[in-house]
Amino acid sequence: MGAKAKTQYSCTECGATSSKWQGQCPGCGQWNTLVEALIESSQPAKRSFAALGGGSGVQMLSAIHPREEARQPTGVEEFDRVLGGGLVAGGVVLIGGDPGIGKSTLLLQALARQAQSGQKVLYVSGEESAEQVALRAQRLQLDVAGMQLLAEINAERILGCLLEQRPAVAVIDSIQTVWSDALQSAPGSVAQVRECAAQLTRFAKQSGTCVILVGHVTKEGSLAGPRVLEHMVDTVLYFEGDTHSSFRLVRAVKNRFGAVNELGVFAMTEKGLRGVANPSALFLSRHSLEVPGSCVLCTQEGTRPLLVEIQALVDASQSPNPRRLTVGLEQNRLAMLLAVLHRHAGIVCGDQDVFVNAVGGVRITEPAADLPVLLAIVSSLRNKPLPGKLVVFGEVGLAGEIRPAPRGQERLREAAKLGFTHAMVPKANAPRQAIKGLDVIALDRVEEAIERMRHW
Repeated sequence: MGAKAKTQYSCTECGATSSKWQGQCPGCGQWNTLVEALIESSQPAKRSFAALGGGSGVQMLSAIHPREEARQPTGVEEFDRVLGGGLVAGGVVLIGGDPGIGKSTLLLQALARQAQSGQKVLYVSGEESAEQVALRAQRLQLDVAGMQLLAEINAERILGCLLEQRPAVAVIDSIQTVWSDALQSAPGSVAQVRECAAQLTRFAKQSGTCVILVGHVTKEGSLAGPRVLEHMVDTVLYFEGDTHSSFRLVRAVKNRFGAVNELGVFAMTEKGLRGVANPSALFLSRHSLEVPGSCVLCTQEGTRPLLVEIQALVDASQSPNPRRLTVGLEQNRLAMLLAVLHRHAGIVCGDQDVFVNAVGGVRITEPAADLPVLLAIVSSLRNKPLPGKLVVFGEVGLAGEIRPAPRGQERLREAAKLGFTHAMVPKANAPRQAIKGLDVIALDRVEEAIERMRHW
């Protein structure tokens, strides 16, 4: 065997280098930011510079005619929706999520269906033995004829197998278990994850094989390892949802070949993950009577409008510091909305505990949830329910104005299709033509919305 490649430690914040690991970066003073990296030889760079000669490879952008990337459907409809229509040859997909949430199950299902359609696929398992993967496939009752499996964690051996087999799609489960001979650090370290991902990405671009990497997540819910991992790949998907619930959400946070923030909804069954045809039904509670503190939001997830119930509970605080707690929504935004409610509508919640929840485990990130949250809070505070067939959306500004939300017409049509009869929306989102069966109330200010509630 040849000598080990030389390594150095570089800071992830400022880029300063050190020959040995230190707790504090000598360049910027940040703590625990030094990570191991390979020292690249300068000789190849000199040879490549000399070989350039007079050719620079510069092209006129107007002379380049891009071609439409051919999509390769996975056979799992909701997965294809998140990917933007299917997999792309040479694309690299990174999918992360909590342990046991269904990453391996979904990818095994997708590969099995592609193998049935005649595609050459390879599943590389670094966390489970070949027998464990076979048991999962048997439990899910999958037809795995034609599907290849490799139980290996050495990056060089994996790449050798990929070069030999040349599959259309390869799954690496997971990237944190893969290690390279070029580095001395343990599998899962920042240096190993970055180096192995770079090698696999390089292979995907050169060979046309679509590579899917499974990644672990930290306690905060972000992908473990360096942030550069997300920049290397073409698509980043996150699994969301509670492991105690049967529903799973797959969200695209980066996609070079499709829309971001696209959402796929799955139900976990005995035979694996099954796509949900009408996801709005998951996020709406079935109340026998109208209840205070409940308001239905029509949110937009990528190209799909979803109806989600927002619940609020306002109760007299038993401590000097009232609690502000949100589940599925941004907590800092709740504090801002309570200040707007006090300043512009004269409703004080300073001595009240305020709890806000998005039903079904979905995470709402768009500001169009502001107005439904405010109405749910006021409904709970006054113990007065909102109409059961009312849907609301709109962003609230610090000056008390209600700002428009994108794709308002699509939201309203989805609400009408699901049987809602009233909608409270920003004035700029009011439809030019009436929507059959839907009475639209257009508003400019927060105080107008609160005044409307007095008449219900």
